[in-house]
Amino acid sequence: MALVAPVIAHGQEMSLREVRSAVIVPTTRNVIIIGFVGGFVSRDDAKHPEVQFAAYLRDRYPTIHAEVFGNHHGRKALHQVVRLLDTDHDSVLSSIEKEQATIIIYGHSWGATETVEFSRKLEQLGIPVALTIQIDTIAKPGHKAFAVPPNVASAINFYQTEGPLHGAPEIVAVDPARTKIMGNIHMTYEDRPINCDNYSWYSRTLNKPHHEIENDFRVWDELSSLINSDLPGTPSIVRAPSPSESPFFKYLRVGLQAQVSPPSPL
Repeated sequence: MALVAPVIAHGQEMSLREVRSAVIVPTTRNVIIIGFVGGFVSRDDAKHPEVQFAAYLRDRYPTIHAEVFGNHHGRKALHQVVRLLDTDHDSVLSSIEKEQATIIIYGHSWGATETVEFSRKLEQLGIPVALTIQIDTIAKPGHKAFAVPPNVASAINFYQTEGPLHGAPEIVAVDPARTKIMGNIHMTYEDRPINCDNYSWYSRTLNKPHHEIENDFRVWDELSSLINSDLPGTPSIVRAPSPSESPFFKYLRVGLQAQVSPPSPL
């Protein structure tokens, strides 16, 4: 990650890490990936990359559970995670069930705020989180979106600073000894416009940079790479493509991004 974050922040170009052709090591870990959409976007609106990314992950890793929720539905998400962790179905989460889980959480805008809030709810239950990913965090009223709780092992923040809605430029660890902040990555779009036709004309006109970062292939390619690094023993499909090469992201494959070739593997 030390090689990746500065490249994104300064050059705005990233390289795809080479994906192993196949993973043959069996895993006993219970992998759960939860995404939160921003604003009032529906959890099943396939025009939005948070939803497309979950479908991409389910296809790439057939044994994991990847699901998207609205940012106001953290309680439903918590109920689902607890149910998935209870592998022996005795309605009690044992220390082994918690320790054998790999939980990853991502979100955009208010969904990024819910990513932090959801991590806190898991902390109260003694459930560890492997990775949180925040994309242009907009704080919801009454919520602290910038202090990552100590049950999170690693966290990363992508943000932009243009327009009336722009993300938090920094996240910090409540306990730096337990949480590694992998980077606060500044993205810019002055000379690299991103198609945002999955939003209304009003939203594109008023808050385009806030939606450009959400629709940026480079962000989702990096998320894929980060998640892959956290799942070394999880079976993956042979030669899984990056999101920028995947058919699951068809709504983003228009405009400038469609004309730019993906960067070469690192």
